[in-house]
Amino acid sequence: MTEIKSIYNTQKEFFNSKKTRSIKYRKQSLRKLSTIINKHEKTIYEALIEDLGKSKYESFLSEILFVQKEIKTMLKNIDYWAQPKRVSGSIYNFPSKDYVIPDPFGCVLNISPWNYPFNLALVPVVGAVAAGNTVVVKPSEHSPETNQILKTIIKESFDPGHVTTVIGDSKEAQQLLSLRWDFISFTGSTSVGKIVAKAAAEFLTPTILELGGKNPCIVEESAKIELTAKRIVWGKFFNCGQTCIAPDYIMVDNKIKDRLIEALKTSIKDAYGENPSKSKSYGRIVNTNHFDRINKMIKGGSVIYGGESDVSKKFFAPTLLLDQNLESGAMQGEIFGPILPIITYDNIDEAYAIMNRFDKPLGAYMFSKNKKNIERFKNEISAGAIVVNDSIIQFINSNLPFGGIGNSGVGAYHGEHSFNLFTHFKPFIKRSFFPDPFLRYAPYPKNWGWIKKILKYV
Repeated sequence: MTEIKSIYNTQKEFFNSKKTRSIKYRKQSLRKLSTIINKHEKTIYEALIEDLGKSKYESFLSEILFVQKEIKTMLKNIDYWAQPKRVSGSIYNFPSKDYVIPDPFGCVLNISPWNYPFNLALVPVVGAVAAGNTVVVKPSEHSPETNQILKTIIKESFDPGHVTTVIGDSKEAQQLLSLRWDFISFTGSTSVGKIVAKAAAEFLTPTILELGGKNPCIVEESAKIELTAKRIVWGKFFNCGQTCIAPDYIMVDNKIKDRLIEALKTSIKDAYGENPSKSKSYGRIVNTNHFDRINKMIKGGSVIYGGESDVSKKFFAPTLLLDQNLESGAMQGEIFGPILPIITYDNIDEAYAIMNRFDKPLGAYMFSKNKKNIERFKNEISAGAIVVNDSIIQFINSNLPFGGIGNSGVGAYHGEHSFNLFTHFKPFIKRSFFPDPFLRYAPYPKNWGWIKKILKYV
């Protein structure tokens, strides 16, 4: 605890030095981060292969590229975003000059997960630094190789006290959460998110909680089956299914069930071959505990494709599961792995009844050409994001806020939304010594009906 307290105090001192208030300094720090990432790119790939079995191409797309694009977005826009904005004054304050001033919160704690250990550790850092904060990053202990290169990159990119890494497990996380931060960013499970929220509430610390949930995927009769299957397979089995916004289960119109299942099987073979264990494009389960949890999920359903596994290699094949009665382990909670339950419906109202059994998801997907069904889905489903005719692509566009609702999270970030998230927009009013109307001060007038009428319309 002594070391963590020392890091915390150093962060406070660095922020109080006012160095991070300089836009020039923020931009210099982000440019250096970009350069250091490029310098260590090969090591990043090697770490992600070791931790998650990620291919270099998948690591580039989902980890490195996204961080670099976020840096580029901040560098392009920070000068404008960070400027005070003049707003209209009020008749009650006339004459005055009124502004909103973007102000950093201060010292930020970012607790990041293991499934995208590079991306989700650094993207919040980029936003927090752009907004003028200092950051302590606590990455998940389940991605140890990536943690080491993260620590190296952060140390080489930032001044001591600006951004720092704390390596450890739940013990270190609890110690960090016992301190009074100015903002906390957490990405992970809903159960741990509640612990973080409780710790933050002790100090009334604002938070962003990026959690998860059971993301539904409706395949309606009018959908283009082959392309639908290809897009679902890509979104579901990317990163071996360990993606918080991946489709969690499919609900398909009974009329096209068999066609969809065959198309899904074909798409899996096209993507990963007849033997996915030999595919260089298919990842691995993060550890044996997670492997055992996933293995239990196929019980209670009917495996119609895949199911093969090898715990020694942390391999679990892309698996399709029929579960009409919602009794498998896979339908009892978020899967977060390469298992895809399939449920049929005869009337789309049945699909809505199933979705309503679960908490609000991080993402919700529908494949359809039926405008009426699309409108209903868009308007009736409450989720972090709604996507029609594709899956997980909402994460890619930094112009869109990324975040959950209810049990799937609080707050949103990416691009300008990240800058806004880590910024307190401070109102500022400057008045002259121009005399005030006598009506402002006591003693108040006895007859003020005419004043009431005037003020109601100004």
